[in-house]
Amino acid sequence: MKKRIVTIVGARPQFIKAATLSRIFKGHPQIEEILVHTGQHHDPMMSDIFFSELQIPKPAYYLDIQGGAHGQMTGRMLEAIEQVLIAEKPDAVLVYGDTNSTLAGALAAAKLNIPVIHVEAGLRSFNRTMPEEINRVLTDHVSSILLCPTRTAVENLRADGITKGVFNTGDVMYDATLFAINSITDQQHNKLSDLTAKDYAFLTIHRAESTATTENLQKILDYVINFSVKHNLQIIFPVHPRTEKLINAIKLETNNIHFIEPLGYFETQAILSKAKYVLTDSGGLQKEAYFHQVPCITLRSETEWVETISSGWNRLWQVAEYAPRKAISDYGVGTAAKDIEKIILDTVF
Repeated sequence: MKKRIVTIVGARPQFIKAATLSRIFKGHPQIEEILVHTGQHHDPMMSDIFFSELQIPKPAYYLDIQGGAHGQMTGRMLEAIEQVLIAEKPDAVLVYGDTNSTLAGALAAAKLNIPVIHVEAGLRSFNRTMPEEINRVLTDHVSSILLCPTRTAVENLRADGITKGVFNTGDVMYDATLFAINSITDQQHNKLSDLTAKDYAFLTIHRAESTATTENLQKILDYVINFSVKHNLQIIFPVHPRTEKLINAIKLETNNIHFIEPLGYFETQAILSKAKYVLTDSGGLQKEAYFHQVPCITLRSETEWVETISSGWNRLWQVAEYAPRKAISDYGVGTAAKDIEKIILDTVF
């Protein structure tokens, strides 16, 4: 009899990570995956296109939950996911990263005594004002199997008193990037034909702390504009739905920023590969920049991906210089998903 895994996803980074494992599960005779999409990212360019491009199976359940305060959203997800788990009776629940969907899935499973598998466990920004930090910490503490992308993540868990069920697997995002590099079509490259390689920087802004007020967003955009002038670069800015609401309230005296609609995953990877810099408040994009050997500037006061800082490929925007540049070995060689599959089969089932 096949073992059943319910996978909980809801946001763009989770679609990317889940795709690496879903493709492997699909071909395994002992595993049946049941995909649950909470609806946290529901815009077609933030959701549908990723399922199509990354060959993710259509979700068995779409919960259509988005909006509202963090507690409200998480509570609604918790209630809905619990009903799915009661109906499906899975052998394990798989969650990714640090969103409200992650925490809701982990709590629902833990309260039903279903083992929780956390991919990207052990990350810490040590900033408890970030909702994502709360989600990470709580999810780690109710998880049975904690799959860490780096040695630092393993040490963070040890500092929290968590040592059982901890594995250093490397980063599934690197697996995803390699898949994208081999899958980008000529048509997707041609869409970017008017961009000259290394003549632009790639910008993303979406976090709640960045977009909480027009003042916060204005401060970031002022920095970006000054950066673009200093380095004589155009800025390519795919606008997140959360950010779009504030853009019109801000007066921008520049022609350097080009606002575009959100991109699909393959288009994002294509544009990243030709950028001279990446400027972002995203966690995952800091790593994706490194995978393409593009220097990154993180538009936050801290990062959970500390190895990108110490290796000289990333710096916080308040810091003027990069550390000496070196390779990052922690992320592995693109086999994290296969290694995770083996760990799940050996430990959970």
